[in-house]
Amino acid sequence: MNQSPETSTQSVVHRGWQVTLAGLGINLALGILYTWSVLSKEVPADWGWSEADKSWPYSIACLVFSLMMVPAGRLQDRIGPRLVATVGGLLVGVGMVLASVSGSSNLGYMIGFGLLAGTGIGFGYASATPPAVKWFPPARTGMIAGIVVSGFGLASVYAAPLTKWLIDAFGIPHTMLILGVAFLIVVVGLAQLLIPPPKGFRPAGTATPKGSAPPPDAIDLAPSAMLRTMQFYLLWVMYFCGAGAGLMVIAKLAKIGEQQAGVALGFLLVAALAIGNGAGRVVAGTLSDKLGRQRTMLGCFVFQALLMFLLTTAQKGSLLATVPMLALLSALIGANYGANLSLFPSITKDFYGLKHFGVNYGLVFTAWGVGGFVLSLLAGKLYDWYGTFTYSCYTAAVLLLLAGAMTLTVKPPARPAHAVEPLPAVAPAEEG
Repeated sequence: MNQSPETSTQSVVHRGWQVTLAGLGINLALGILYTWSVLSKEVPADWGWSEADKSWPYSIACLVFSLMMVPAGRLQDRIGPRLVATVGGLLVGVGMVLASVSGSSNLGYMIGFGLLAGTGIGFGYASATPPAVKWFPPARTGMIAGIVVSGFGLASVYAAPLTKWLIDAFGIPHTMLILGVAFLIVVVGLAQLLIPPPKGFRPAGTATPKGSAPPPDAIDLAPSAMLRTMQFYLLWVMYFCGAGAGLMVIAKLAKIGEQQAGVALGFLLVAALAIGNGAGRVVAGTLSDKLGRQRTMLGCFVFQALLMFLLTTAQKGSLLATVPMLALLSALIGANYGANLSLFPSITKDFYGLKHFGVNYGLVFTAWGVGGFVLSLLAGKLYDWYGTFTYSCYTAAVLLLLAGAMTLTVKPPARPAHAVEPLPAVAPAEEG
């Protein structure tokens, strides 16, 4: 299903917006991951799951999702995104169906939702952004990446209330079955629209005057070269802190609203967070195209740390404990968390180029999964120990301030001569 290379002088039909919207739609389906806080809150008491037990399927899904981004990114670089995204849709559907037939088994949900669906999400997510950003010039990288990944964040706007309604009507097992079949059909169908540009394609806006240096997108570092740069490890730790801090709150948001503020409408908080999550990806990506990636990251990390501290003050009887204020706080937390998902793929492309973007960003993205796995489990453990999520919020705030400080030190890496690969240009035609 990979597209065959075309000659360096041939004009091609520009399919950038088709691919961007298809990637957006795929992520709107795969974002079912973020509804776990609604689903886990509805687990019946007679299932015997502790708060830590409820964290395991989500934590495993986050970890597997991120680890599968590496092989999935390599596959989409080599064979194209359509087949890889198709496999992802199949795995998500099969995994959720398996969870649905496992009854009250925590192991069944860890395997079905955590392992299989997590793998499928990784395959689908890895295939959505690379073909989209390849159709557009560097000046629009942040915006396009933000649009594609915004679907993953916005998914809870519809999926959270839909999941709650389905659970109330049919119970958790049948809800997993319905969603699994539906998302299989949607992801597999949209995957067929993920058509990357031909080899050597260079979008309008990247032309280089004769005799001048090639633009950043004309030079690429292979994964082995990327791993030899200190910048990769700085980015990894920053991503771990920024994304992990957000994920530990997302996983427990419905419970936090009920436990701290007595708000029973947790799915509304999840939906508010999702709106912010999706919008934050587009806004932060677009701002970073104008202000720079590191400046935008610094602002998001510091603001998110402040929001974590504010969340600890949302106790019963306080102004922040009202539904409107909690919804606003949730949306802002979602926006700053979502910014990570457009800023880090953009800076990975800036630093290391496009040719190996799928696998390079997959390696950077492992930080997201490790952060989500470690810190969401930590949030559950801290709650079991102390009966409050306050300590989780303090931990998240400290990590975010650490990530903010690191943005002041990370600079573009020097490009070793043996790792650069100039690309020929293919002129784009008008989109038909």
